[in-house]
Amino acid sequence: METKTLTKQPQKSGQKVDKRFKILEVTMKRNHYRQDALIEILHKAQEAFGYLEPDVLEYVAHALKLPLSRVYGVATFYHLFSLKPSGKHTCVVCLGTACYVKGSDKILAALQQELGIKSGETTADKQISLLSARCLGACGIAPAVVFDGEVTGKQTAENVLEKIKNWQQHGEP
Repeated sequence: METKTLTKQPQKSGQKVDKRFKILEVTMKRNHYRQDALIEILHKAQEAFGYLEPDVLEYVAHALKLPLSRVYGVATFYHLFSLKPSGKHTCVVCLGTACYVKGSDKILAALQQELGIKSGETTADKQISLLSARCLGACGIAPAVVFDGEVTGKQTAENVLEKIKNWQQHGEP
C-alpha cells in the first residue's frame, strides 16, 4: 500500500497558490505548529474551505507532524466539523432528552420525508443540509431547531416545514 505525503499545499500544475491554504498556514504559524492546537486549526480550515476535504486533512496532518488517523479522528469526533460540503442553508434538529420527549424525533422525520434526505446529508440541489445534534443546551425551549446558526425554540413539525419550504421557494430565511 502506497502512502501519500504532502509537504506543501496540494495543487495541480500551472495553478495559482490557493489563498485558503495561506490562511491555514498563518493559523498554524500563529500556533507554532503545536499539535495541541489541532482543533483550532481544523476550525480555521473549515472556515476557509467550507468543509474539511481530504487534501486539507492531509495537509494539516503533515504540517503538525501528526498521523492522518489522529487528524481524521478529531475531525469526525466533533459535531462542528464536516467532511462534506454543506448546503446554502442548514437545519439542525436537537435530539437531546428534553427535545426528544417534546417531539424533536417527529420534526426530524418530517424534514427527512419532505427533503428526501437523512440527517447528515445535503439536498441534491445543494440548498439545504439537514443535521441532528445530541444536545444544543437549550432544554428550556424544547424542542429546539437551529436554522442557519439561529436557535429557535418550541418548534413543531409544521412550522419547521414552513421555514424549509420558504427556503426552497425563495432561497431566503
